Amino acid sequence: MADRKKLMPTARLLLMALVAGAFAGAIAVYASITLSGNNGAPPVQTAKVDDSADNAACKMKAERAKAVSAAATGEVAAMLPADPPQSLKELAFNAPDGKPMTLADHAGKTLLVNLWATWCAPCRAEMPALNALQKEMGSDRFEVVAINVDTGDDEKPKKFLSEIGVDGLGFYRESTLDLFNGLKKRGLALGLPVTLLVDGDGCLLANMNGPAEWSSADAKRLIEAALPADG
Repeated sequence: MADRKKLMPTARLLLMALVAGAFAGAIAVYASITLSGNNGAPPVQTAKVDDSADNAACKMKAERAKAVSAAATGEVAAMLPADPPQSLKELAFNAPDGKPMTLADHAGKTLLVNLWATWCAPCRAEMPALNALQKEMGSDRFEVVAINVDTGDDEKPKKFLSEIGVDGLGFYRESTLDLFNGLKKRGLALGLPVTLLVDGDGCLLANMNGPAEWSSADAKRLIEAALPADG
């Protein structure tokens, strides 16, 4: 029984995952509406999966993705290997200073990319743990990139983060839902939260739908496994 428990998230997080699933359909409908840009910037576009050189290079990392995902146990057992690994370098959103950027701007860093919203209960619950993970493991080799996808302006998400004491995460934003919809078309997003483990070349190694205990020892072992051995 103990081994079985290690392979499953906590009951509390499972309940919140069900809440996230309930919102998934609403997101799909809501995303079809054209909305204003975020942080005053024009709407961003998410790159489509193609047969580019970047994707070809990422596909060569299938064994690496499997090796990393083998470390996804216990609290992060829902993290699945990318099948196949694909380039996410062109995923677009806004930087903490409000300027447009892509994942390519984080080249050289292993990233834990998390899409969240203030109306998503599981997202709200796991934000302190993501903050703790960034504060403990964040470096020039690794970063938690938590991207808020609330529509509208920045006031509500910034107020929420301030109220719960999140002070280690950069305030990344994408308020048009283009990013979520792009990931949905790739089969990577079913609802919120969505978490992507990306290597320094912008290649997706593993992905998860639903929450996890990101400050747990299990999560830290997964990140260690994803970091390059020569770092």
